[in-house]
Amino acid sequence: MAGHSQFKNIMHKKGKQDAIRSKLFSKLAREITVAAKMGLPDPAMNARLRAAVLAARAENMPKDNIERAIKKASGADAETYDEVRYEGYAPGGVAVIVEALTDNRNRTAGEVRSYFTKAGGALAETGAVSFMFDRVGLIEFEPKAASEDQMMEAAIDAGAADVASGEEGHEVVTGLTDLRDVAQTLEARFGEPRRAALVWKPQNTVPVEDEVAEKILKLIDVLEDNDDVQTVTANFALSDALLAKMSAQ
Repeated sequence: MAGHSQFKNIMHKKGKQDAIRSKLFSKLAREITVAAKMGLPDPAMNARLRAAVLAARAENMPKDNIERAIKKASGADAETYDEVRYEGYAPGGVAVIVEALTDNRNRTAGEVRSYFTKAGGALAETGAVSFMFDRVGLIEFEPKAASEDQMMEAAIDAGAADVASGEEGHEVVTGLTDLRDVAQTLEARFGEPRRAALVWKPQNTVPVEDEVAEKILKLIDVLEDNDDVQTVTANFALSDALLAKMSAQ
């Protein structure tokens, strides 16, 4: 696995300003409702729902909102959302995977395609770039949850594939089917993780010039701003210079 900071670059997310918190909560609630509808409405018995609730808590989503989203899944007026994955190329030939929950496939596909086109990229067929990524489990803990050695030892004993620790915390990578068991084992020892979810992990990263990287980041921001888009992953890494520039802003 790449270093902690590089993995964070790959899994880029724009900052959650107060102005977009309402939209963020709406996306989190949608995932909670879909997860609860697909399985049992109990986070302890539904791994996807558990992950969705963890994500909501990490963003300080009110408990009432979480419970309301779960209850909504069993209501007669519950919306029906389709899970859709879009794949494409950003500037510089960088591969991008977009995951969405939508009630109108045609609308979402059209919007996503237009974002890629305007950014100088191109939307591709499903499967065009996903082979460049591995589908893995990712569990994140705050730095204070454990020392680097404690987390490494416990994670490997629990069956994790890899561990990376840094100033921002611990990242534990698991196999596709091992996420739930590893997460439960580590939670029993270190407390609730701040995140536990299935993610797309790039097998390799594409080096790009800073000017191109900024265009890619703008594309990611536009995609993430779409109401239907849940996650965006790309296989590039930011340079130290650009990271420093972004941190200073």
